[in-house]
Amino acid sequence: MFQKIYTPSISNIDEYEPNKATLTIEPLLPNYALTLGNSLRRVLLSSISGLAVVSFKAEGASHEFTTLPGVKEDLVEIMLNLKALRFKAPEDFRNINSESESDTLIRLSLNKTGSGPVLGKDISPHPDIEVVNPDHLIATLDAPSDKIALELVIDWGLGYLSIEESEAQYGQNDYISIDAVFCPVSRVRYKVENTRVGKMTNLDRLLLTIETDGSMTPKNAFEEAAAILKEHYAILSGATEVDSQSFRQSSEDKALQDAVRADERLDYYIEDLQLSARTTNALINNDLHTVQDILNLSDAELRDLRGFGAIALQEIKDKMKELGF
Repeated sequence: MFQKIYTPSISNIDEYEPNKATLTIEPLLPNYALTLGNSLRRVLLSSISGLAVVSFKAEGASHEFTTLPGVKEDLVEIMLNLKALRFKAPEDFRNINSESESDTLIRLSLNKTGSGPVLGKDISPHPDIEVVNPDHLIATLDAPSDKIALELVIDWGLGYLSIEESEAQYGQNDYISIDAVFCPVSRVRYKVENTRVGKMTNLDRLLLTIETDGSMTPKNAFEEAAAILKEHYAILSGATEVDSQSFRQSSEDKALQDAVRADERLDYYIEDLQLSARTTNALINNDLHTVQDILNLSDAELRDLRGFGAIALQEIKDKMKELGF
């Protein structure tokens, strides 16, 4: 045991929507927030497991470069629509059904007759699989007598699977392979702020904002990413161990931090400030999304933003004054 490290904790979780949340991790030694934020973001966007369509069979079609009678879309467009379908399963479903590689495959059927759109909710129900986006368009039937019959093959995976890899792994007669995006995490961004504990004023705070496709909560995605990193580093560390302890924080310091964080005005979204469309778009295009993001910049830094001018700056200053800043 050669050294002692200080470990952080998740101090707050702000859930804006069912599939979007910001986790606050603090306190961290200087530069550790950047290290954690970057590694977690990369794992979240590449290594979280999810379900996706990997191949399908369409009645009346033997390859993707064809059309189906009575269906507005050709097979290539239907492939793209199937690729965007998102699915959800219970956490223990994969463990129960993974004794062999073939057991992980899930087959769903879609049969519909009649004019109008064919949507995700038209897929035949499965006891363990839920379609996250049931209103997603798959195809469109022209006449009341037209019909479509599809069989979808769904599997677990990580990251992205190219169509060549899908063909090699799932290719069968009459089945059309699809390049699949398994990852349920659609966007991750992080921000580093200063924080303090007692007399230590140079500590870091990491704010990690995670958006998913709805098949997994941001908190569960974060925990899976952290577990993946933990297992990798545990193997690489060998027998070496380090002692760890939490930062000690007085009740007075904690009360001060909680009071600052409790100011809800800092979390107002740019879109809710009723600014002009030009100013709103300029802020969002420069990756500024909340009042806190604006207050972190000086007037000079705001003027240097892409697409930002003197009129927009004055509008921002007036709005901040209106909010009491």
